[in-house]
Amino acid sequence: QVQLVDSGGGSVKAGGSLTLSCVVSGYMYSRYCLGWFRQVSGQERDWVATFEKEGEMNYAGKYADSAKGRFFISQDNAKNALYLRMTSLKPEDSAMYYCAAKVGACDTRRSTDFTYWGQGTQVTVSS
Repeated sequence: QVQLVDSGGGSVKAGGSLTLSCVVSGYMYSRYCLGWFRQVSGQERDWVATFEKEGEMNYAGKYADSAKGRFFISQDNAKNALYLRMTSLKPEDSAMYYCAAKVGACDTRRSTDFTYWGQGTQVTVSS
């Protein structure tokens, strides 16, 4: 069973930075998609960023418009960890952030298409 554990959330002032981490354990198929979503209470879970892996190949990350230029997705293969570095944070970035994975290509941005999820980590940005 694939398990994802995300962490790194916290409180930060507007303009600050945070880096979220997601440790992946268990079996994972050679070709899969990794990403981050976020959700505000009472709203849908929105896509933030994803990238595709096939063996040792890492494809360029894709980002939601709200994240481009500020958020950066990466992976440490040795630690089997996924990261989301967030800079120039804004109050509207406040949300519960979830790491996620699915088998196969990053051919979707729908949260319902992702099979594996972290428990979520809260990010709160104050003005």
